[in-house]
Amino acid sequence: MDQINKEDIKQEVFDLYDDYAHNRLNRRAFVEKLSIYAVGGLTVPALMSFLMPNYQTTAEIRVDDPRLKSEYINYTSPKGGGTIKALLSMPADAKGKLGGIVVVHENRGLNPYIEDVARRAALAGFITLAPDALTPLGGYPGNDDDGRAMQSKRDKSEMEEDFIDAFHYLKNHKDCNGKVGVVGFCYGGGIANMMAVRIPELAAAVPFYGSQPAITDVPKIKAPLLLHYAALDTRITEGWPPYEAALKEHGKKYQAFIYENANHGFHNNTTPRYDKAAADLAWKRTIDFFTENLKS
Repeated sequence: MDQINKEDIKQEVFDLYDDYAHNRLNRRAFVEKLSIYAVGGLTVPALMSFLMPNYQTTAEIRVDDPRLKSEYINYTSPKGGGTIKALLSMPADAKGKLGGIVVVHENRGLNPYIEDVARRAALAGFITLAPDALTPLGGYPGNDDDGRAMQSKRDKSEMEEDFIDAFHYLKNHKDCNGKVGVVGFCYGGGIANMMAVRIPELAAAVPFYGSQPAITDVPKIKAPLLLHYAALDTRITEGWPPYEAALKEHGKKYQAFIYENANHGFHNNTTPRYDKAAADLAWKRTIDFFTENLKS
């Protein structure tokens, strides 16, 4: 088989990758289980290559896009990692103060995909901050496998503090209008829910396929929520009905969408789980939501 197409791959293979990407399978076990599906001209190396992220040709916004002013900054996180590196981006021609968005990475540090997402949001007219929770361990190492291993070594509560401090850094930035929201993906989706619980002044939260907060914490949420889920992502999506029931019970403002035939990670355009139609629609909804809630 010369070229693998997404349609050639059984759903079980995507589920295996999900287990691997979330540290429920080590690499050896992943390869062993993957071999079951290496049939009809498919080889394990070919499947591995197909499933892994491609950062070479997938960026939508160039790193040096002249429409943006982007730079790496460091902010303090006294209860977290001490000092955290982050990508700060805003439109180069910004006039006046901008709504702020904290962009939270997956469980592997600040990789090129998340940096690209932060630039996309900045081009839509916001000031964005994308922290790297791996900073205390040397930063994103250049590949997701090592990034996952590194992130698993960090204290979870300290990482939460890193993102809460990112909110405060952005809120007090001279170019921010004081209204700050958060968008997060996978692990970052869970962080977006956590920030909605722990930061009363958060202006908006958009978790993409993120783990839900404890039901007992739902009354603490003040921010409006926009939640994106994938129908094939049973691991995360099965937690939505009780979360929604609690949001309704406590009169919280939210919108939620479940994207049919989409996998966990459907917004990430660097892996074959990417679903362009679902990703484009979810992103349009996200930017519209932030425009409504963050702009002066």
